[in-house]
Amino acid sequence: MSKSNIAQAAQSGFAPAAAYDTHRPTYPAEAVEQLLQNLEVSGVKGAKIADLAAGTGKFTEILASRPEEFELVGIEPHDGMRGQLEQKNLPRVRVVKGTADSMSDVADESLDAVVAAQSFHWFSNMDALKEIARVIKPAGVFGLIWNIDDYNAPKSWTVHSGWEQSMKDLVWTFDDDSPRFRHEKWKQVFDDQNASNPLTLHFANPLFGLPLGEDSVEFTTWLSKEDLWGRLRTLSYLAVLEGEELEKIRNTFEEGLKAEGTERDEDGRVAVHGRTVFFWTSKIPAEPLRSGG
Repeated sequence: MSKSNIAQAAQSGFAPAAAYDTHRPTYPAEAVEQLLQNLEVSGVKGAKIADLAAGTGKFTEILASRPEEFELVGIEPHDGMRGQLEQKNLPRVRVVKGTADSMSDVADESLDAVVAAQSFHWFSNMDALKEIARVIKPAGVFGLIWNIDDYNAPKSWTVHSGWEQSMKDLVWTFDDDSPRFRHEKWKQVFDDQNASNPLTLHFANPLFGLPLGEDSVEFTTWLSKEDLWGRLRTLSYLAVLEGEELEKIRNTFEEGLKAEGTERDEDGRVAVHGRTVFFWTSKIPAEPLRSGG
């Protein structure tokens, strides 16, 4: 598979794009504002921003509704998801087909910022980092943001008890080779850009500054049992399950809802806890070539 193809798990798991758009959560206003401030585009009228791997446009919608009237490009390789985004006809949004390592419709150093929402773990490699650096202006900023529900969190995170802990334990049994945020391996590429190997005459040429800026905002949402099940089914590794395998997951989910620690409101809706985590790093401007003398 060529580097520009979509990972098979993403291609098949995100096939029901309309369901993804319906059930995946939006991003807390506080987290969005903090991220945009660190991207140095909050309050900047008409700033040029790419939403990379925009999906169905969950984050693009937020950017398009901002008072800054950003000029946006939504870049998405998955045909079904891109179709959902195009149907929204968002103002000042140009939707293009592209991947993190091939943004041919975006000119060199034309963007004030690039944001990857809920996606960077799929393409956290040097080819993508080089392409992202190509399209960002000198000293522009690259931002990353994820909504992470307790049940889909890294092992190192302490999560709420009840259904969320039982589902987290189950989710970790789907530990295949597909990249996941919860594996926490996506950060490695930023360290790799600083690596040198004199034996192969490879010398570090960092594209983005370290350490990464980092912050988070906790959230709680309340969903009916069926809406919550619909949300779980948008996870790429659950979306592809059918029949007996899916029924086993559903049974674990149902039993978890009965477990001590599961919170419900007066309408019977179930509490979903999590946190929105976001990161940012500035592009390192290339040094100008020096003439001989």
